[in-house]
Amino acid sequence: MSGTAFRFGAERSYPLAHAGPDPRFTESLVTSVAAVLVGYGYPRVAALEDWAALESALASFLYNPKEQ
Repeated sequence: MSGTAFRFGAERSYPLAHAGPDPRFTESLVTSVAAVLVGYGYPRVAALEDWAALESALASFLYNPKEQ
């Protein structure tokens, strides 16, 4: 990525262990991420299906999948 420095060999911080509901994962968090995307020139998230997809993608990045 242009203009971004990566630390090679750094230990990963994500995904987090999934131990149940996380009070930090709120509608407000998803709305804030959507606003950041708009600030970078991406289209506004308007359709309900797009909100669900954004929430799912964010959860996938943040948390390990539940044990099956």
